[in-house]
Amino acid sequence: MIKSTEAMGHENITEFILLGLFSDEDAKVACFVVFSLCYIVTLSGNLFILLTIRGSRLREQPMYFFLSYLSFMDVCFTSTVVPRLITDLLAQKKTISYNSCIAQLFSAHFFGTTEMFILVAMAYDRYAAICRPLHYMVIMSRQVCYVLLMASILGAFIHSILQVLIIIELPFCGPNQIDHYLCDIFPLLKLACTDTRLLVIVIITTTGMISILTFVALVISYIIILSTLRTRSSQGCRKALSTCGSHITVVFMFFLPLIFTYVPTADSVSNDKVFALFYTMIAPMFNPFIYTLRNTDMKNAMRKMWCRETRSEGK
Repeated sequence: MIKSTEAMGHENITEFILLGLFSDEDAKVACFVVFSLCYIVTLSGNLFILLTIRGSRLREQPMYFFLSYLSFMDVCFTSTVVPRLITDLLAQKKTISYNSCIAQLFSAHFFGTTEMFILVAMAYDRYAAICRPLHYMVIMSRQVCYVLLMASILGAFIHSILQVLIIIELPFCGPNQIDHYLCDIFPLLKLACTDTRLLVIVIITTTGMISILTFVALVISYIIILSTLRTRSSQGCRKALSTCGSHITVVFMFFLPLIFTYVPTADSVSNDKVFALFYTMIAPMFNPFIYTLRNTDMKNAMRKMWCRETRSEGK
């Protein structure tokens, strides 16, 4: 039996204990209420955007095509992490099985990375719309949109499966307390019964550098877009600025905490937990507000769709 479990890589460890955000009991109760409300707002806001786009003519536009999938990924990404975080705040036993831990590791990286690549596709869409307007419908045809979406999913799958392959090959034979509220790569590496310094360097230079390079590419693309807008009419410029402003805000909210998590060494776990809250809970919660409050098309679509639903129910 011991040999079979050793072959699986995790030896005699069958479950982990998640230590969570903190140990203060009073703070846990307050956070339970706050995080539960945040999760409800995240789900309702993103599902509201998803249903609005799917139920209106906005779904025909590439930008809203990607926005609907971004909202879907926000729901999936948050649901992978936050429900367990909330329940663990009041739970006496905060254990997670080895297989569930690996599943959470894969799911969180898969949905998070897909979201990251969709943000890149949205930046490309804005570049084509503003810098190449005459060729926009050819550049961003529905086929191209699906290719970009599938490339995002495939890239995220490859990244996530590599994270899992790294972990399942490691022996876990000692302490099983994860100093985090989710199963992530760095906290798990700290528990392995082997020298993982080389793996830490590899992950920092891959995951960390991918995050940095993607962020830099996005910033450069939006700088090019904004410089192009300077030559446009004031009305068209204001609308494009409003749209790009929303995108840039989301990019900064998502990428900066991600970079601070995966670029430094794995020793700053307490800071990592705070940074992780931003891209697992706070950014997905604010995304619906950022994309709708200053977006006239979204507000009009919401008004038409949901007012129509209300009137039909009234009849």
